[in-house]
Amino acid sequence: MRSRLRTSISTTIYKIGDIIDVTIEKIVPGGHGLAFAEGLTMFVDLAVRGDRLRVRLREIKGKIAFAEIESIVEPASARIEPPCPYVGTCGGCDFQQMTYAEQLEAKLGIIRDCLHRIGKLEYDREIPIISSPAEFQYRLRAQWHINGSSKEIGYYRRNSRDLIAIAHCPILAPELDDTLQRVRREIDWTRFWPDKGAIDAACGDDGSVSVDSAELGLRGDDITFSTAGEQFTFAANVFFQGNKFLIGTLIETAIGQAAGNNALDLYSGVGLFTAPLARRFGKVIAVEEYGPAIGYARKNAAAFTNIEIVEKPVGRFLAEYRGHQIDFALLDPPRSGTEKKTVLDLIRIRPKQVAYVSCDPSVLARDIRRFLDAGYKIDSITAIDLFPQTHHVETVVHLVSE
Repeated sequence: MRSRLRTSISTTIYKIGDIIDVTIEKIVPGGHGLAFAEGLTMFVDLAVRGDRLRVRLREIKGKIAFAEIESIVEPASARIEPPCPYVGTCGGCDFQQMTYAEQLEAKLGIIRDCLHRIGKLEYDREIPIISSPAEFQYRLRAQWHINGSSKEIGYYRRNSRDLIAIAHCPILAPELDDTLQRVRREIDWTRFWPDKGAIDAACGDDGSVSVDSAELGLRGDDITFSTAGEQFTFAANVFFQGNKFLIGTLIETAIGQAAGNNALDLYSGVGLFTAPLARRFGKVIAVEEYGPAIGYARKNAAAFTNIEIVEKPVGRFLAEYRGHQIDFALLDPPRSGTEKKTVLDLIRIRPKQVAYVSCDPSVLARDIRRFLDAGYKIDSITAIDLFPQTHHVETVVHLVSE
């Protein structure tokens, strides 16, 4: 379809492929740049606040469109040249085109946008953001995709499920980037029978690496990571936080000064928060449904006598709970968040304090609204940049029961 440059728009009829000159007003949830034209709101990939751009419409839904940069008319002062050659094609990093200071500002803006628009919350207090000590080479976990037909290993292309081969990934810890090269060299493509597959990889703090792939017949070895006075054992097939420089900070921020008799660690995984909680509380109940994670949680809790590990979906556990008063509940759900009934059942239990840890501000805002409607109040909100070069951000909200 032929593109048409629109400099003076007298109609609100737009077509895919149209080219429009815009100015980016701000960065919004999803990491898109927000721009406007007559009768049209646009979300632009890989934009920077203040950019003047010529963009091409790639998708239109009523009065909303998604667009890609055709050319930069005038770059924003915070725009930089991305150090990674795959930016724009790889679907991973979408903030490399802006300075790190601008990334942090954008993430705070995304959090406030979600609190206001989704949570219907006017939060005028400061939201501190803890920056990452390293902007690159911070990530100790990765998933690489495999294409048997093209014999390539890499990540998904932006806005698709097509694979783009990656020679090096600058956000990976050096041990993981080296592992990517080794796996690529050593893979026996004659024995790789499926069209597609995946490789999960993780590294410990001693340089050891765990690699897991059902398609390649690899089972991840156990590795360890020490932080906040604890040593955690895990492997590539279970979840563990990804920024090796900020895991201890996340633990300290989530728990804060909390102490007391009874604590819940919900979606506890391998027990990242469980052992630190056990040093503060008389009893900790850790709830997790994923079997492999439960196995590591038991290893990581072996030295404690005041930890009870429950292998059960969090929603079912809360619906059935009729135990002691809970002084502190730590909630760290997956990116998709938790079901409404699960939140309501936690509210029914009425913990005195709740720490909600989330990597999706929109889901967080939705659930925080439910706590506020039930009489909780926000004690603090802290952002932690676990994901430099991407639009993702970890947020910790502390709530207290009134």
